[in-house]
Amino acid sequence: MAIEKVGATESNVEELFEPNKRVKNPLVPIGALLTAGVLTAGLISFRQGNSQLGQKLMRARVVVQGATVALMVGTAFYYGETFKK
Repeated sequence: MAIEKVGATESNVEELFEPNKRVKNPLVPIGALLTAGVLTAGLISFRQGNSQLGQKLMRARVVVQGATVALMVGTAFYYGETFKK
């Protein structure tokens, strides 16, 4: 009986890592890269002593990060609804 549970768990794990998830919503990895890029630019600005630009970039990072999270939640909701049908 324990073998059946392990087999069922393995199929769920495989579904989590299926390669076409990036294809379903390519905007999420793009948003993550944009967030990292804006964060890096902001940190460089602070290091160079340009605190005004650094603050603007940190605010932009929050906006981009929020948009990325919203895309993730929206995609999960959309595919969750279509999966139920």
